[in-house]
Amino acid sequence: MKVLGIDIGSHGLRGCIVDTAEGTILSDRVSTPPLEETTPHKILARIHQVVNKEFRWKGPVGCAFPAPVNRGIVLSSRGIHESWVDANAEQLFSEITDNPVSVVNDTDATGLAEVHFGAGRHQEGLTIILTVGTGIGSSLFMNGQMIPNTELGRMEIDGMTVEQRVSNQVRREEGISKESWANRLQPVLEHFEKIFHPDLFILGGQLSRRSKKVFPFIKIMTPFKAAALLNDAGIVGAAMTAARARQPEKERRG
Repeated sequence: MKVLGIDIGSHGLRGCIVDTAEGTILSDRVSTPPLEETTPHKILARIHQVVNKEFRWKGPVGCAFPAPVNRGIVLSSRGIHESWVDANAEQLFSEITDNPVSVVNDTDATGLAEVHFGAGRHQEGLTIILTVGTGIGSSLFMNGQMIPNTELGRMEIDGMTVEQRVSNQVRREEGISKESWANRLQPVLEHFEKIFHPDLFILGGQLSRRSKKVFPFIKIMTPFKAAALLNDAGIVGAAMTAARARQPEKERRG
């Protein structure tokens, strides 16, 4: 199925048309300037611009959203303006674009793409995806089935959240080296090993771009890989979510 996928973040909006059966990009990518404000009316205006003006799209749209989302309802405001909480993002985006829109948490979208088309393809057991950027996003998959809206970045270890310890923003602000960054990440991964006993970690965001310089310093029992799809993962996963929403329920469960 051809779906317009859009990834919403502080970087702005990025979108392109996706073949959801193959996980491939079918169009040029469109990007907007960074978002100075993330209030609903600002994001709705950008969504309208990308869908109706840039792509002139008629059809299903998938949006990766920087907050937990359940059945279209925004659950928290950690990565977005507080006025989004309890809003029906799917309904608002559908109305502004006059298209059917599906909304999914951004790291869950990344996880969907990586598990089906990237570093986690054919992986059995429990896979944990961590995106290391301004914050820490997480996504969990058991035998390819998503456990949605996890927020492992908020977990505290020795009185400090995972985000406060190892986010890319902290790395930049404190000017720590790649080896020191790995040394901070090490106890976080060890902690998750003890709690979840995963079969694979997939590490994305800014960390995946620096994997050759950081990964050699990480020594854990669980295999770990860099995310493969980079900036396209959220777009592809968002498009996959929209495609699945249009499938009969029996096919979605299968």
